[in-house]
Amino acid sequence: MENETFNSLTLQLEGLKVTETSVYPVFLFFLFSYLFIMILNIAIIILVCIDKSLHQPMYLLFSNLPVNDIFGNSIVLPRLLSDLLKPPSELIIGYYECVVQAFCTQMFGTMSHTVLMIMAFDRYVAICNPLRYSMIMTNRMVMKLTVSAWGLALVLVGILLGLTIRLSRCRTLITNPFCDNASLFKLSCESVVINNIYGLTFTVVLLTSSIGSIVFTYTRITMVCLTSRNKSVNTKALKTCSTHLVVYLIMLFCGILVILLHRFPQYSDQRKMSAILFHIIPCSLNPIIYGVQSKEIRQFLSNAFRSRKVLSS
Repeated sequence: MENETFNSLTLQLEGLKVTETSVYPVFLFFLFSYLFIMILNIAIIILVCIDKSLHQPMYLLFSNLPVNDIFGNSIVLPRLLSDLLKPPSELIIGYYECVVQAFCTQMFGTMSHTVLMIMAFDRYVAICNPLRYSMIMTNRMVMKLTVSAWGLALVLVGILLGLTIRLSRCRTLITNPFCDNASLFKLSCESVVINNIYGLTFTVVLLTSSIGSIVFTYTRITMVCLTSRNKSVNTKALKTCSTHLVVYLIMLFCGILVILLHRFPQYSDQRKMSAILFHIIPCSLNPIIYGVQSKEIRQFLSNAFRSRKVLSS
């Protein structure tokens, strides 16, 4: 089927290689992972919306993370669950649907970096310029940072996909369980040099900006903590920043693993699974890590549980 049609609007997905005995365990794992991600992240968003004590820049910026996690997983996991129960010959997807899915998965990956970058900026101002924090981190600044994070991702990914959809296609097999940019431009028989150059530049710029901002932020925060004699402030700073750093390192490791495995065709099965786990693992851990770390979130949940206990008794 791979070379039968030129610019075909019907593509075939190469699903996960799962044995008959393990189809349902894998299906249940993905299903419960999706439900877990949706419930926790929606709960965090609702919590930030209804609890006025969480209407602070840190939590307003953080709320971009669960929105992105819901967005990224909803575009991949429901379709993946459906495809797991189909025979390989029926794993068909329309070209335009594939482009939309590729755009959304690239947006999810890019936004994972840009959101954590603006959150790092917030922590930098809070710890390094505490007296000016309320003056700098106004509602307007929070809005600017949020729009910048989404806008930058939109422009970068828009150019990336624009360069891909301009290519004519002589193949129809997507070598992935879902569509992404790399799988899409591999359908072309034209030269993809420009795509590779922009893709490499895109990755280098994003990772350099992301890693650079995190390194700069935490270096400055560490210096402030070392020179400060206020133990309570240092403990709070260390607790907040360690949480942010753990989330960032998990996301970075999962993302780099997917990028590296794309360069080695012999590890296609590992690449497919790591691409799916890039959506599942960070998105499952983000609300747990931040929820456990946040005193305000723990306090709200504790009060809600206490109120429910009083009502039931």
